[in-house]
Amino acid sequence: MQEEPEHRDDCPFCEGNETQTPPEVYALRDGSEPNRPGWKVRVVPNKFAALSLSARWEVKRPEVFTTISGYGSHEVIIETPQHNQTLATLPTEQVQLVLQAVLQRMRTLAQDHRIAFVQVFRNHGAAAGTSLIHPHSQLIATPIVPTNIREEIEEARRFYDDRVTCVYCYMLAQEMESGERMVFSTDHYAVFAPFASRFPFELMILPRQHSASFVAEAREEQIAALADVLRRTLLLLYRAANNPDYNAVLHTAPLRDSCMDYYHWHIEIVPRLTTPAGFELGSGIFITTAIPEETAAYLREQLQQLSL
Repeated sequence: MQEEPEHRDDCPFCEGNETQTPPEVYALRDGSEPNRPGWKVRVVPNKFAALSLSARWEVKRPEVFTTISGYGSHEVIIETPQHNQTLATLPTEQVQLVLQAVLQRMRTLAQDHRIAFVQVFRNHGAAAGTSLIHPHSQLIATPIVPTNIREEIEEARRFYDDRVTCVYCYMLAQEMESGERMVFSTDHYAVFAPFASRFPFELMILPRQHSASFVAEAREEQIAALADVLRRTLLLLYRAANNPDYNAVLHTAPLRDSCMDYYHWHIEIVPRLTTPAGFELGSGIFITTAIPEETAAYLREQLQQLSL
């Protein structure tokens, strides 16, 4: 992998290049002026935004298809001034600042009644869809709840109706008891390879205490604990799997849906070590080159050897 410098003049996310991005909407600073150097974490509108708060909010309902205008927000969370770092190699305190900035922006956008859902994600590496190397995550606030999220919530509701318990809490209890797919756990979070994982080294970070909404229910001590777990998990992949390209996605309850009893927020980390092809896209069945029980055992071994 090519060595990157700590700063690049042509990188819009590097400190000192603030004029190369749209004006910031949020930043964590030590008293410095907005849109100037001296920041720790910076949030700016995406220059090539999928949605915009300046768009007119409009729904059209013809006979068959319903469409909605591109109202919403698309933002970039610049995670550090340092160009040659990644979330895995940053100090835990810096990862905590990143999560605080994410939570602040999610809560601010949630005040807009036209926003229904906020998706936070991180694309690391070309195979995961990133176009800029500088460490950053993205946030897209949409006027609808995406189909994938609705289906996930509906399946959780069906399980709750049948078992009168949260499917994620139930799954976590089974994983903790079995241990074969567990990677590690703390007082607040568990990290494990999901049953029948779609991709090699796919991981899930799940709060051990039931919580449907990251936006509404996250507390300061939970953010600090999550920063430690997220950094350790990504650093483990960085070292044990040779810094793979990956997508990390936050799954959380929609802003105004009542699913608090049966949904459970979590983070999915999907390394891009294989490429889904026609069969996977057509059937929804994924052929993987490594089963989760084996990858979890390998990661547990590496966790001890690397003293993470």
